[in-house]
Amino acid sequence: MYRSRCAGWVCQVGVAVLWCGQGMEDLVGGTMRAVVLSGPGAVGNLVVRELPVPEVRPGWVRVAVKAFGLNRSELHTRLGLAEGVTFPRVPGIEAVGVVDGLDPADGGCGLAVGQQVVTMMGNMGRTYDGGYAEYTLVPVGQVIPFSSELAWEVIGAVPETLQTAYGSLTTGLDLAAGQTLLIRGGTSSVGLAAAALGKGLGATVLATTRKAANGDALKAQGVDHVLVDDGSVAEAVRALYPDGVDAALELVGTPTLPDTLAATRVHGTVCFTGMLSNQWLVRDFYPIGYLPKGVRLTAYGGESGDLPGEVLQRCLDEIAAGRISLGPTHVYRLDDIRQAHTDMEMGHTVGKLVVLTDR
Repeated sequence: MYRSRCAGWVCQVGVAVLWCGQGMEDLVGGTMRAVVLSGPGAVGNLVVRELPVPEVRPGWVRVAVKAFGLNRSELHTRLGLAEGVTFPRVPGIEAVGVVDGLDPADGGCGLAVGQQVVTMMGNMGRTYDGGYAEYTLVPVGQVIPFSSELAWEVIGAVPETLQTAYGSLTTGLDLAAGQTLLIRGGTSSVGLAAAALGKGLGATVLATTRKAANGDALKAQGVDHVLVDDGSVAEAVRALYPDGVDAALELVGTPTLPDTLAATRVHGTVCFTGMLSNQWLVRDFYPIGYLPKGVRLTAYGGESGDLPGEVLQRCLDEIAAGRISLGPTHVYRLDDIRQAHTDMEMGHTVGKLVVLTDR
């Protein structure tokens, strides 16, 4: 296993609009290496196979994948918890790489062969093959161009993590300078990114971890108050802030949501974003009995279109300049996919897991 540390925060740099071009004709009829999930179950169901390189068609773009990040969504797919997935399937809800093929009819798409891009969501890895491959074919509308000289393992840790953290803090919580932010599930990749972005916005950040040993990693991310989570942190939060926090980001799921709500002040907001516990349904939900008086509950689940291109570009630029870090990155090779999934499932690592394709 290789390890690297993502260094680097977010907003405005223009993205160049380039001409459209055709793909590489020598790939037609060729093969690629891809991870195939035969069906729900154990990590043994993930197998690296040779598959045909996907052919370009109108409205879709072929990306030569350089790296892809792992996400809990893909664990849900492997465990059979995701709806609407058909098998066998190449998983992966995100990927980074370069444009490899475009249909000539898509001349106004603003992309060119060789352009660096990220792609994510839009049913990638669910109803059509996703990013766990050397090439992936995705709709043009879910591709975001960028320009960076960062290593691919660094770039691969950014897209979905940034999209989720940025959207949760802005759309979900409307976080403002001077406010207090509680992150429930602070050592997850989204939790670490949210801490960095929250500090960048001028908030005071509290973050939870189940392991006291992870406190130093959270402090390194700028967290002001580390809370060891034994299932209940509301009392500890109110010992620091008697009225409760202004905003809370719930990344663990429904088991801790009531306690997170209890840690939040009247007219404060809790955003339900993550499901690290693999539990996201509230049974027999009775709002008046469930929600503390005056505490607001929102949710966030974004798509590629929810991450502005200028936000992505600025984040990459800030990482390159060493002005922000989205947290540790743990890097694997395609043949290590089972180990990577095991590490994700068992919580062996702090931060983002990224796989290089060696393309």
